[in-house]
Amino acid sequence: MKLILASTSPYRAAQLRRLGLDFETRDPQVDESLLKATLSSPELLAETLALEKARQVFQQHPDAIVIGGDQLVSFENCILGKPGTEERALEQLISMQGKTHVLITAIAVMAPDFVETHINRTRLKMRPLDKDALKRYVQFDQPLNCAGAYKLESRGITLFEEIQSTDHSAITGIPLIALTSLLVKAGMTLP
Repeated sequence: MKLILASTSPYRAAQLRRLGLDFETRDPQVDESLLKATLSSPELLAETLALEKARQVFQQHPDAIVIGGDQLVSFENCILGKPGTEERALEQLISMQGKTHVLITAIAVMAPDFVETHINRTRLKMRPLDKDALKRYVQFDQPLNCAGAYKLESRGITLFEEIQSTDHSAITGIPLIALTSLLVKAGMTLP
């Protein structure tokens, strides 16, 4: 069965390559704005977006196994997504410094007669940093397309004093432990 990643994220694609899987990528072309405006639960929003992305691609490829994913930050009753600009990245990091937030990573796997989701929650405590240090970080890593405005796989690791997760790979975009279990349940043989 063909495997398709319903994402344009280079981070998620790199994670699947790490597993040695042959796959294609497709842009799910999901308008996230309506769901973001109507769903206030971070977990429900991430799961719904992951499902919708998988569904959009699965409709075009009903004989494939499709993986959809979404990631966001839950911080002080707010949902933080990708900042998009250096200014917004700096604002997000300044607000979170010295505090704890939750990185929510959701995946959905769809195949013929199979649909399952998984949500991973990672608790991260940022160390207190001054604005200049955060500005230097944003300029170096350019985390503009990353939920929470950091890349832990790069220099972003220096921003944190504690990380609690059942699957550290979720931080990059896909919880690989859960994904491999879901792929096997969907009928795929892993390398």
